[in-house]
Amino acid sequence: MQEVLRTGDPVRASWAIATLADAGIKGVLADLNTHMLEGTGIAIPRRVLTTSEDASRARWVLESNDPMKSDS
Repeated sequence: MQEVLRTGDPVRASWAIATLADAGIKGVLADLNTHMLEGTGIAIPRRVLTTSEDASRARWVLESNDPMKSDS
């Protein structure tokens, strides 16, 4: 498994999983419950993982569809 996104934002992590699924790529959300150890949920980011074979395409899909990316 390779990391394709790291974020402290749970909404962004969920968006990434859904976007990958729409592209036919299985994504796995790692570190989901580490906020219980840390307390606030922001210091330990969540990671989105895919298979090594899908990692390059997954990064491209996420970057191409990023709603936070500025077009200007």
